[in-house]
Amino acid sequence: MKTALLASASALVLAACSTTPQSGTSTASSTRAAAPAPSSTMASTSTVSSAHVNLASASGSLVSGRLSLMPMGGGLHLQGEVGGLAPNSTHAIHIHEKGDCSAADASSAGGHFNPTSDPHGKVGTPTHHAGDMNNIVANADGVAQVNVHAQGPVLGGGAANDALGRAVIVHADGDDYTSQPSGNAGARVACGVITAG
Repeated sequence: MKTALLASASALVLAACSTTPQSGTSTASSTRAAAPAPSSTMASTSTVSSAHVNLASASGSLVSGRLSLMPMGGGLHLQGEVGGLAPNSTHAIHIHEKGDCSAADASSAGGHFNPTSDPHGKVGTPTHHAGDMNNIVANADGVAQVNVHAQGPVLGGGAANDALGRAVIVHADGDDYTSQPSGNAGARVACGVITAG
């Protein structure tokens, strides 16, 4: 009798788990290829150990590059190289909400990745987007060595702050860290999707 009751209870628990409704998906998550539906909570750790971004030119620029991402220090660290920039120029770089670089001006990537609905700001300040990062600076040859950090996002797991499958955008101008909603950073000159591996 006890065995039958335990078996029935186990079956009910399993059935309840398998039919738990998913939270609604946002427009941002609907364009993310092969990414789990986001949960309504923020994840504190990544489930994917590394990712990369192949940046392709946008808005008629010649900007391109490759970045690697890894979870680090409560967020994601991005390293790599971006070329085709004006010599000695400063450029904003952000994670954007949609992994869609199909528009010629990369507007298809949507706004900054901001699952907490905070104002735009500088990394390290109390309020900023999860996709906000420090500016990058090109050398005399128009190449920027990227070594920046995004505070708050994770890689994988499908939580609201999961950046996997979203886009990284390089802008024509530097971020002033105060103008809302995007730091007055100008046109989107390169776009690439964050991909595991």
